[in-house]
Order: sequence, then structure tokens, then C-alpha cells
Amino acid sequence: MGRKIKKASVLGGVFICMAAIVKVMYDTNVFKRKEIHLAHKKIPEGSRFKILQMSDLHNKVFGRSNKKLLQTIEEAEADMMVITGDLIDRNTKQWAQVFSLIERIVSVYRHVFFVTGNHEWDHPLTHPFLEGLKERHVTVLRNDHVALQINDGLRINVVGIDDVLSNREKVGQAFDGVDQQLYTILLSHSPDFVNEYKDQPADLILSGHTHGGKVKIPFVGSLVAPGQGLLPKYDQGMYRIGYNQLLYVDRGLGTSVVHVRFFNQSQISLMEVTHKD
Repeated sequence: MGRKIKKASVLGGVFICMAAIVKVMYDTNVFKRKEIHLAHKKIPEGSRFKILQMSDLHNKVFGRSNKKLLQTIEEAEADMMVITGDLIDRNTKQWAQVFSLIERIVSVYRHVFFVTGNHEWDHPLTHPFLEGLKERHVTVLRNDHVALQINDGLRINVVGIDDVLSNREKVGQAFDGVDQQLYTILLSHSPDFVNEYKDQPADLILSGHTHGGKVKIPFVGSLVAPGQGLLPKYDQGMYRIGYNQLLYVDRGLGTSVVHVRFFNQSQISLMEVTHKD
């Protein structure tokens, strides 16, 4: 009887280990599209727009020549696309595949915005990479902003800062001259922005960097996130930061250093923003 119990325990342990490995492989290599609906009084009645956010790709490829990723991007039919840093990894040797992806994206979307992450700044060829994005008609926001016309009745601000953790941000410069009557989106690779800077006129802050906390334990939460350490406060999802101000932290698509995700599936996010009475 004891031998049977022992055998069953061993088989159970093997099954759990195999199931965990399968889950890790799935969460790390199969992404989902997360959809979010927001409303704000600054959006005119009857108006709406969609933002597609991609973060922390780290030069990862989904499907041959990124076919699966490109299909999802095209099907989103957003009004604008934002890339919130770490498009490449600090160790990326060649940019052919990421530039090919960007060229396909700008052929679909007229408005594509990018802000730097820590891996862009850790890379020895930061500036040539950023110039490559600009040459491909990506708007690289380096402590700057644009007023974007979505349609005849809707204009919004898009503000972008260089990576906070790399000490490249110039927040005052980025917001200088921003029309606060318009709905304002801030792109900041790291969510640590909200700890460093208060009362900035952003209605929606879009970040990444955390990789969703890498490993998430049910009923416990995310274990660790870069820049925040153990049990991070801002690991993934939506947070209310101030009066009518939201922070959204995207899990991202890729991985770095430890190439593992667990109960933390890679994703790309589609947000629809509408009028609020």
C-alpha cells in the first residue's frame, strides 16, 4: 500500500511539473490581445478612438516573420499605435526583423509613436536605432508632445518621455505648452514615473517595463518586476493614480534575462476611449 502511494505521489509530481512547463511555454510564446474600454469627459459626445499599445517586444518574433503579430496589429483597426519602449534588447545584434515589423506597421497605421526604454539606452547603438525608426516614419517622442487630430471633432495630446530609470526624462519640457483642455496621453516606459512625478496633466499614462511581474502566483500576485523588486505595486493592469487619472501597465510581449512567464501571458493591448457624461 505504501509503495502504491509513493508511486502515485511521484506520478503526481511529474504531472504537475509537466503541466507547469507547458503553461510557461504557452504564456511566454503565445500572446493575447487584451481589450480595455475607457471613458472621459474630455472626449466630445459621440466621439471615440482606439489606441493599440505594444511594449517590451525585446526583438522577439511571433510566427514566421512576425506573421501572427502583424495579423493581430492589422485586425485591431486602431486610430493610433504606441510602442512603449524596449522594442529591442540590449543584446540585439541585428535589427532587420524589428525594422521589417516597423515597416509593416507604418504601412497600416498613419500614427505610430515610440518612447525609449532602458534597453534602448543600454544598447551601444542607441541613436542609430532611433534614427532608423524615424526614417521609417515612426514619431519618436523624446521629452516632447504632439497634438493629434483623430477626426473632425476630436483632438488629443500625445506626450512622450525618455526612460525614467535611465535618468533621461525631462518632464517639464515634455509638457511645456500642452493644451490641458484636450485629452492627454503620456507614454512612459516605466510606471515608476508616477512615484517620481506628481500632478502632471496626463489623463492616461501608458507604461510597460514590468513584463507583468514575470511569474504570477495565484492568490499571491506577481513575484518580481524590474525597478520595483519583490511583490511590485504596479505590475500589470489599470491603476487610479489621482483624480480622474489612470495608469495602465502593459504586460508586454517579450522577455529578457530570464525568458519565462507563468500565469502572466504575453499580450498586446487595445484601448477604446469614449465620451463620459
